[in-house]
Amino acid sequence: MAPSTAPPPLPTLRRLLAQPGLQLRLLTSEQELPAHALDQPVEWVHSSDLADPTPFLSASQVLLTTGTQFADPATDAYYRDYVRRLTARGIACLGFGTEVVRAGTPEALVAACLAEGLTLVEVPYDTPFIAVARAAGDLVAELRYARNTWAQGAQRAISHAALRPDGLSNILSELSRQLGHWVALFDGGGALDRVFPRDAFSGADASPALPQVQAEAGRLLRRGQRAGTTLDEGGETLTLQTLGRQGRLRGVLALGGATELDQASQQVVTSVVALAGLALEQNSAQDRARGHLRSGLLQALLGGELPLVQRISRELWGTLPAEPVRVAVLSPPPERLDALAELLELRVEERPGHLFFARDGRQMLLVVDPAVEPLLTELVGFGLHVGVSDRSDYGALPHAVVQARQALERAHEGAVGIVDFEVISRQGVLAFLARTDASEVGRATLQPLSDHDASHGTALLPTLRVWLEHNGQFGPAATELGVHRHTVRARISHAEQLLGRDLGAFHARADLWAALLAAG
Repeated sequence: MAPSTAPPPLPTLRRLLAQPGLQLRLLTSEQELPAHALDQPVEWVHSSDLADPTPFLSASQVLLTTGTQFADPATDAYYRDYVRRLTARGIACLGFGTEVVRAGTPEALVAACLAEGLTLVEVPYDTPFIAVARAAGDLVAELRYARNTWAQGAQRAISHAALRPDGLSNILSELSRQLGHWVALFDGGGALDRVFPRDAFSGADASPALPQVQAEAGRLLRRGQRAGTTLDEGGETLTLQTLGRQGRLRGVLALGGATELDQASQQVVTSVVALAGLALEQNSAQDRARGHLRSGLLQALLGGELPLVQRISRELWGTLPAEPVRVAVLSPPPERLDALAELLELRVEERPGHLFFARDGRQMLLVVDPAVEPLLTELVGFGLHVGVSDRSDYGALPHAVVQARQALERAHEGAVGIVDFEVISRQGVLAFLARTDASEVGRATLQPLSDHDASHGTALLPTLRVWLEHNGQFGPAATELGVHRHTVRARISHAEQLLGRDLGAFHARADLWAALLAAG
């Protein structure tokens, strides 16, 4: 990772202690403190003699006190509890002002700070607390000015990078250099598109965060809403921001580094998000033009103009998928159609010659070969139902489209997933009746039996079903029902009377079986 061009984000405790004129004396030596204790940032200086000032403090502050809260004599346990409250709050340093209440710093306080790992300094009588606070304020102002100056310079450098060829890549590369973070772009399908530096996820110094970042990017894209998030993973702070408009997300920008982005860095990232989103929107306009061309080619393909479509497709995207092919149909929400088209366009670039797709009204039709059929599972991961035809050649493609649409109708009856037309064809024509408006007709046909069973406690309807399932054989039906075959015969005879049908005829049995399927 190239060194960052940005100054340090906040003044450190070491810099504050080194300010001339303050004459602060470190009572807990650096060797006795936790590693980097003097290099932690200092946000502000606060003074208080309360026994418990922590409700009025925040992390990374310096607390100054004259010690009036320490009763004379205060016990070692009192000092230890006091210091523990400060460390639990995240206080960076405790400064004890001498010669105001007492001479010198209490030894018990020094011991408690050493035991808890809290930096302790002595503030001499000639150094007012306000002088320490003013020095810290000057450092904060100095760093704030430096950060704003750096942010302006970084934004200028990024704007210049946008003017170079392949502006998007140059923008992201410059952002990575300015922040000292790796920067990654994920496409509309959640796949890693590009990363800077290019070895950010490989080599000895590689970030281990790629799986977590990719999973989070996919989650944000599936939501379909503009969003950002920050994660802590493996010692890195990860920042993700979607690109594009709500309902038409173009991708996700991700950054990772050892430090969290401060306000100035966030400003730079925000400008890059706008530039990257604009670049992707421009690419999207080209994609929409290609989408119109694809829709026209689909109609030509369904009309039998295979040579024409092959020639145009070969010049723009590669050859059409080789026969036999399968047709897949999806009906995404209208606001997700553009995002889905972008995802499929990316998959065409990755595997040319294996996928053709086009919009047909509110549906998306895919022509695929076996090499990219796993793509259908990926689409299910975006919450889409998928209907898939049997294998077909291009001459029978219109029939394959009808099959895929019938499979899609079946898919919408259950949870999100893939339904193959083969599943429907195996169940037969009668099974399809249960998914049409024949259900009311079926219930009306069987109502004399269901009403009789309800009012007389009989079992004519279930007996009829079992009897038909056993091809009208009384013995096997009686065995399954656990009754004598003469009982089954009597029930079927009674059913014939109620229905007014001769169940010895094939067409009557077939009609009742269809009614049972339709009624459910």
